[in-house]
Amino acid sequence: MPEARRKVGFAALLMLGATLCFAALDATSKHLAQTYPIPMMVWGRYTFHCLIMLIFLAPSMRLQLVATARPLAQITRALMLVGTTGFAMAGFSMMPLAESTAFLFVTPLVVVILSHWLLKESITATHWIAVVAGFCGALLIARPGGALNLPGIFWMSLAAACYAGYQVQTRQMSPTENTLTMLFYTALVGTVTMTLAAPLYWGGPMPGWIDAALIASLGIYGGTGHLMLTRAFRYANASFLSPFLYAQLIWAMLLGWLFYQDLPDLLSVAGMGVIVGSSLSIAVSERRQHQA
Repeated sequence: MPEARRKVGFAALLMLGATLCFAALDATSKHLAQTYPIPMMVWGRYTFHCLIMLIFLAPSMRLQLVATARPLAQITRALMLVGTTGFAMAGFSMMPLAESTAFLFVTPLVVVILSHWLLKESITATHWIAVVAGFCGALLIARPGGALNLPGIFWMSLAAACYAGYQVQTRQMSPTENTLTMLFYTALVGTVTMTLAAPLYWGGPMPGWIDAALIASLGIYGGTGHLMLTRAFRYANASFLSPFLYAQLIWAMLLGWLFYQDLPDLLSVAGMGVIVGSSLSIAVSERRQHQA
């Protein structure tokens, strides 16, 4: 029992570290977007993520790292995450970190609808209530006179849509595909697509050493965060770890306050609470269904 408790505690720490990495990635991209094109940062995020995986995993996994029975599905899923990254970075560049992050967390609610439509999963009354409440929470954040603006909401809505598609495809593929292989394909596809598209966007100022390091850090944050996330699920159940994902909201508020002097107002905080509560109620409901 003590060993099991240590593993669960370690998993919780890994999740907190992963969400800090994701929040740091968002905060850094917000700073860099004031000077550099968004696609350049997307390139940096996936290229250095890919390098991390090649350095630490390729020597031991070798061809297993790319072995898959569904290459087209892997590529499609990876492109969904690339879209999520680009659209989210555009949204973060225009709006405060905390509110933007909260808006992106409507994704689990969209996943419920898409899963019913695409995967033919049943939706209970509890699910529908949670979906409606969650979208009401999003409206509280995106209300007229709030901290969000229409262009930013547009980009974050696209990011949430892509992220929902990514999660639905993950549900479809995870029973038969290796988790690290799926993670590597997201890094590889992002690197290849953004490198091929470089002539379309590579024309801004060349970064100095400090900004180059910050661009590289995007991949380090993303790669390290996802590796920590993957390792956490080895030590504890998803039903236990899911609530820890919302620690990213706390990190986003803290980093937004420290570096951008942004703090959400009470209505926005209320909207965040509604979104988190709605998503958690769906997670609890699904856990009970699996236990039954």
